[in-house]
Amino acid sequence: MSLLPTPLHPLIVHLPIALTVLLPLFGLGGLIAIRRGARAVPVWGLATAMLALTLSSGLLAKETGEDEEDTVEKVVGEESIEPHEEAADAFIVATAVVLVIAGVGFVPGRVGSAARVAAAVGTLAVFGFGYHVGHTGGQLVYRDGAASAYVPASSRVVDTP
Repeated sequence: MSLLPTPLHPLIVHLPIALTVLLPLFGLGGLIAIRRGARAVPVWGLATAMLALTLSSGLLAKETGEDEEDTVEKVVGEESIEPHEEAADAFIVATAVVLVIAGVGFVPGRVGSAARVAAAVGTLAVFGFGYHVGHTGGQLVYRDGAASAYVPASSRVVDTP
């Protein structure tokens, strides 16, 4: 008996979704705080840490999704899973790019300042990519019935006309 729930993916995915919603607040909040005189390194460090946590949790969500892909694919088919998988890949890449830009935000002067603004704007893009991943995941569960892969056949509700 495993101490971890099965499937694990639905439990994990909520963390990157929640962080994605919060990212723009931390990016914009960091810019405002720095503009009002706060020291850039600790304030921007928090925004950058949120990006790193979002990327890490996104990678974990992607890994758990890949672990469960074969089971779910038996119910919904690869053509239903592929858009969600591609959206997850795009989310990971976008988050990594914005994290790199945020890292440049620690450079003093205009370069760092410009990178902080670009990263803060980039968090909005990450939000958009995150929304798309969540939307395609929701379609898998609610439209295509992916959750039924984990429901015993004797417990499934049969849709009759």
